[in-house]
Amino acid sequence: MFESQATTQKCTVEKYDSHTRQTTLSQDEVAVEVPVALRYNCLSHAVMMATPIDLEDFAIGFSLTEEIVSKRENIYSVHATPGPEGVTIRMQIADEDFEELKSKRRNMIGRTGCGLCGTETLKQAIRPIPAVQAPSVGHQAIEQALEAIREKQAINHLTGATHAAAWCSLEGDIQLVREDVGRHNALDKLIGALTTQKADPKTGFVLVTSRASYEMVQKTCMAGIGCLVAISAPTSLAIEQAKQAGLLLVGFARSNKHVIYNDPFASDPLSHAI
Repeated sequence: MFESQATTQKCTVEKYDSHTRQTTLSQDEVAVEVPVALRYNCLSHAVMMATPIDLEDFAIGFSLTEEIVSKRENIYSVHATPGPEGVTIRMQIADEDFEELKSKRRNMIGRTGCGLCGTETLKQAIRPIPAVQAPSVGHQAIEQALEAIREKQAINHLTGATHAAAWCSLEGDIQLVREDVGRHNALDKLIGALTTQKADPKTGFVLVTSRASYEMVQKTCMAGIGCLVAISAPTSLAIEQAKQAGLLLVGFARSNKHVIYNDPFASDPLSHAI
């Protein structure tokens, strides 16, 4: 088991006060961000910037939501090793998944660009999204989870620099939280932990302290989870994908209001905007 490195560190800063028009030296707590290299069967695949905590969960969740492995059982081992330049995570995966990964990597060689690397056409840029079964989540459950998540973000409480992804029961009780400087990483960490614990994806919903981009919807559906609640806004593609998959998608979640962008149970989703 990887022993987490420090997730925060002290930094000397100058704080300016407009009332006194003076600056003072102070100590501030900042979030730690390190390179994390992912290796599969001794093949280097990706380097991500992440918070050095719950990295085994991150590796498992990333492998599943990015379709590197077809199921959790095909990840035989996960070992995270810190080094002077970052953390290396070595995973042993099933031969069939490794062969598929090598095939995908051959298609990526020689191409440059940013964003969705390794794609040749616009059609390939958007992966097929699996259908999910949306649970019945009440308005009060969302509000209860929102109130509780503030106390669950230990790193963000100190730094104000990390996102959180929480697994909530259908009654709004927060059962598991993962944090990271990257919103995608936080969600991958949560999905990895849920999969390892063999949690039933139909028994709850995900709450994220970020916007609901296409990737967040995609990862949620890849995990078989039927409801995503985001504190910020969704994108147009996220809404389209939620409708296609049957995902219950909620955005702009606040303590006393939220907006439902896709409700598979409603004939008129606009009637559910609060």
